[in-house]
Amino acid sequence: MRYWILLALAIVAEITGTLSMKWASVTGGSAGYLLMLFMIALSYIFLSFAVKRIALGVAYAMWEGVGILFITLFSVMLFGESLSPLKIAGLITLITGIVLIKTGTRSRCEVKHGNL
Repeated sequence: MRYWILLALAIVAEITGTLSMKWASVTGGSAGYLLMLFMIALSYIFLSFAVKRIALGVAYAMWEGVGILFITLFSVMLFGESLSPLKIAGLITLITGIVLIKTGTRSRCEVKHGNL
């Protein structure tokens, strides 16, 4: 459970860092870029701890995929970006891919005991 929390923190840090990059480019201030650097670095640190117990493919798919999902939704709400039917289809495909990767990955317990 602890490693899933670390993955969630990595996702939140990635989302915050990426949104602060956009915020900095809109406002022209340097504080957004500093926040971006700090949050992206923190995101990678949390991700590196999470992959100690979570399969790398699953952790990376969730980190990147969930990040893209929320960054897209927040960009629509905060920055007035458009959400076309094609983007919605892409997000649905993304979520489906994450679920398939997670479902198709055996846990360490299954591998250790030889269960299929």
